Parts: sequence; structure tokens; C-alpha cells
Amino acid sequence: MQNAQCKKIHIVESVGSGKTTFARLLAHRLKLPHYELDNVMWERTQEGDKRRSEADRKKCLHHIAASKEWIIEGVHYTWVRESFDRANLIIFLDTHYLKRVWFILRRYVLQKAKIEKANYAPTLSIFIKMFQWNSDFEKQSKPEILHILRTSYHDKLIVVKKREEIEHFIS
Repeated sequence: MQNAQCKKIHIVESVGSGKTTFARLLAHRLKLPHYELDNVMWERTQEGDKRRSEADRKKCLHHIAASKEWIIEGVHYTWVRESFDRANLIIFLDTHYLKRVWFILRRYVLQKAKIEKANYAPTLSIFIKMFQWNSDFEKQSKPEILHILRTSYHDKLIVVKKREEIEHFIS
């Protein structure tokens, strides 16, 4: 993968898949700005997270997607068509379900110990919800996302199943 060819990369997968870590490493390596879709969906304030309106979310995503280069990552897929359309490369991280369970567990412990930074308060409630989101993703969202990507974006889609393949992208 050459930097000149891939200036707009969209990475998609479930919670706990390693997509943010992968996106940060890839952004650093390729010297591209990195955007988390959760930060487009939610306005982060000192009073807590506030869901953006659909119009504000679209405006924010448009601003990012219309720029010259980026890496966008997140689990969201129903409202991100513009970034899928504009991407040079779409990477679907097909991380095994049980590995994502382990990553969710590990992340929670590290965030509670203040070793890892979180964009949200790592509460027990959010921790429990992550397991449900992971399960829902596996059963419902994953097949839907793969259908959309394989049908409409097959020419720029790469499905990555193993950590070694991710390491290959980074190096």
C-alpha cells in the first residue's frame, strides 16, 4: 500500500476489535489525520457526552470526508455512506468474536486503572453494554455491513482476519 494511492481510508469493525489502535498506527505511519466516528456521533463535553443531531453529524462527517486525506474508523455504517463513497480503501477488520470479548475486558481494566485513556467514562454500565453491542454486531450488523461493502464497494474493500495481516499493513 503506497501513501500516494491511499489517502482516504475507512476502517470498520465492532467494539473491541482493535480498529482504533490499528487506525492510530496506520495514521502515524502514513502521516494521515485520524478520526473516530464515535466523536462524530457524540459531542464530548465536560458535562458528559451529548448525541449530535443527524444534521450536525452529517455536517461533521462531510467536513472530514471532503478533506484531502484521512483515516476514519468506527462501527457505524448506516449514516457514513459519504465516507465509504470517498474512500480509496475500506478495511473491514474481521476480528474473531471471542478475541473482541477479551479486548473489551482488557480495555475496561486498563481504563479503570487509568493506564488507557477513554473518550467516555468507563462505567460498569458501559462495560456491560459493550458485550451486548459486540453480540449484536456479530449476529446482525456484521452480515449487513459485509453485504453493503461487498455489493457497493468490492473494488476498494479489504477484509482483514488475522493480526499478522494488520501488521503487514502497518509495516
